[in-house]
Amino acid sequence: MNAPRSDLLWPAYDQPGALTAIESIALEDRGLPGSTYDVLARAAALWPDRPALTVLPSAEQWTRGESVSFEQLRDQVHRIANLFHRHGVRRTTAVGLLTPNAGMLPATLLAAQLAGCAAPVNPALAAEHAERLLSLGGARILVAAGPELDADAWRTARTVAASLRCSALFALRPVGAPDPAPELERVEGVHVAYLHVAAAAQPAELRPGVVPPKAGDLAAYFHTGGTTGAPKLAAHTHANEVTDAWMIAANSVLDSDSVLFAGLPLFHVNALVVTLLAPLLRGQHSVWTGPLGYREPALFAVIWKIVEHFRIATMSAVPTVYARLAQVPLDADITSLRFAIVGASPLPPAVRAAFEHHTGVPLCQGYGLTEATCGSARSFLHEHQRPEAAGQRMPYQQVKTVRIDSDGHWHDLPQGEPGILAISGPTVFPGYVVGHDDTGPRVDTLGSVRDGSTPATSRAWIPTDSSTCSAARRT
Repeated sequence: MNAPRSDLLWPAYDQPGALTAIESIALEDRGLPGSTYDVLARAAALWPDRPALTVLPSAEQWTRGESVSFEQLRDQVHRIANLFHRHGVRRTTAVGLLTPNAGMLPATLLAAQLAGCAAPVNPALAAEHAERLLSLGGARILVAAGPELDADAWRTARTVAASLRCSALFALRPVGAPDPAPELERVEGVHVAYLHVAAAAQPAELRPGVVPPKAGDLAAYFHTGGTTGAPKLAAHTHANEVTDAWMIAANSVLDSDSVLFAGLPLFHVNALVVTLLAPLLRGQHSVWTGPLGYREPALFAVIWKIVEHFRIATMSAVPTVYARLAQVPLDADITSLRFAIVGASPLPPAVRAAFEHHTGVPLCQGYGLTEATCGSARSFLHEHQRPEAAGQRMPYQQVKTVRIDSDGHWHDLPQGEPGILAISGPTVFPGYVVGHDDTGPRVDTLGSVRDGSTPATSRAWIPTDSSTCSAARRT
């Protein structure tokens, strides 16, 4: 594939004033890959031998992580996608993922998006809730944590696979698990096997029947509280995910040698977009924690040693993680850590002050929601702003504050007046999955998305749950 000019794909973007220059060039002229598979194929072609992922088995065994290069990751994805295709996965078929983070999970999620649609679900959910979400998305294959990785998730997976009459149930093993693997219990009418064994029997080149996705094809369904608070499945297109990942990766503070630390679960959009797809776009190495991620208590005793060993440049977490890290003694050289990203909930000023004073590492805030793929606003290093501010809107996204009457009528509000934050642009999702039939998923915005009110644009707008929307600088 022909690579776009570096200055087109990666403009200078390290301060708020860069936004005007960035948007002077149309997004479609920047040469972004069309799909998440195109992102992977590009990375494998440009940096075949560079490390792409290192997945740690646990905090106690952090020195025994398993690494794959970009080329090896692509080959893994090809083998798994071929396996899924063999078991009936096509473009509109959902592949359910019911597992904490594991060595093969990043490749499995990318393969699901290559062959069909990925439907990751929190493995801690009760079986009836997991089944409802996977049934709504029409999952026909299920990949789950095997009995060694998460015994409870495996029991849930067996129940769900039988109830949904899945064609196959594949189990994941922990990183570094010793052979032989325990025998898997059978599920009547369902093919049951270990994913690594079944995928190894497939070729490393895509089979002719596996047709790569286009930009407008659906890539994944992520469960979310939704704008009304009720659990829903938000659909993302490939263009949604690639564009938002590019907006996050287009950060001039980091370069291709930067290493990212990933501790959030891949059933959450932050992990997919910020610590998987964005590094793939830049050729960056990401280091993934064990299955428990930041929920593993032992991680905090060794995290600074991990930062020193891998020369971590940035990480992404929630405020409670940084509150805990502010209390962890600095027992290693963490000068590689340029900044840390915080999101998902408001950052208390006391947490920011404690973490930055203790580590000398600045915190950069982000704001977003699943219905707008992931990130919609960000702050900048060394940029003075109100402590409660989420930052500036990301390129090619637009934000405004509105008041929504009981009859559903929208009223635009003046800048600075609190209200509901409405977001538009290329990352706004096509809608919620409300059902599935033989032709594919049924997607409906459920009234949460509407056309823009300005005559110069036909963008769709989606309101968020935020009541502190004035924190996002409207530029």
